[in-house]
Amino acid sequence: MVSLTEADAASVTEIALDLLGVAGGVIDDPEWVAAAREAWDELPIAVRRTVRGFRRDSGPQGTLLLRGLPVGLDTLGDTPMVAGSVQREATVGAAVLAMIASGLGDPAAFRPEKSGALVQDVVPVPGKETFQGNAGSVLLSFHNENAFHEHRPDYVMLLCLRSDHEGIAGLRTACVRQVLGLLSRRSREALSRPEFITEAPPSFGEGNTPVAHAVLTGAYEDPDLRVDFAATQPQTEAGSAALVELGELFEQTATSSALTPGDLAIVDNHVTVHGRTAFTPRYDGRDRWLQRTFSLSSLRRSRASRPGDGYVLVD
Repeated sequence: MVSLTEADAASVTEIALDLLGVAGGVIDDPEWVAAAREAWDELPIAVRRTVRGFRRDSGPQGTLLLRGLPVGLDTLGDTPMVAGSVQREATVGAAVLAMIASGLGDPAAFRPEKSGALVQDVVPVPGKETFQGNAGSVLLSFHNENAFHEHRPDYVMLLCLRSDHEGIAGLRTACVRQVLGLLSRRSREALSRPEFITEAPPSFGEGNTPVAHAVLTGAYEDPDLRVDFAATQPQTEAGSAALVELGELFEQTATSSALTPGDLAIVDNHVTVHGRTAFTPRYDGRDRWLQRTFSLSSLRRSRASRPGDGYVLVD
């Protein structure tokens, strides 16, 4: 965890405010994104050094928590209560997300998900309490973001605008680096074979045919992770047992952080799964409200999926 000084927080606020009128204040306008990318270079050096250091090496937890960022609390309205809500108009919080996403790579979104908005609301929605997704309020199982997708995000950014009433909703994370030495040899071998299928959520439509993949890939001593415990299906008995063991180890080594306004959690989606503890929303306009942005460290790899070399993947 890194806490901003008052001076650095004031500097970030000033830079964010300068972005609000760019391109008519439309977040998804390429001109606004370009301005946010340039503004990244003006952020306090302590912020830039911390983020760039995390990009190079996300450490044993694969998570960075920046505390004390401005989110425009004095202008914050009611917490949205509708499914699929997003932020289209530039705000201080959205500017913070876009600038730091530019330090990690480039902001990006997926057209079938939240209508392709670069800044998305993570809020409880009436009737969606048991939903395994950002609209729910029950325990959210561990997952890599968009684990089914070839171009899943490199980083998931979650900025807290408002805590839940009781302050108990926690962002849960677990890193594969913490469990490698605890995995049995048999399970590690099974998880390294392409014998798992991860289904796309219904919002992505029927065009996404699942492709068999391994849960662990890449360097043996520091592998990448690809799993969603609510959507990944093992295709063999060995894979099933290995996935159970991995899940149990994640539960044993997981950490939980109750985010407060101004907290930005950055999750390395290559090595860390995330979820959320349960909480009880009141639907009174003051429920928990996070905003989410994805960052891709290399836009080029997804060029064929981004019309006009924009920031939104269409499939």
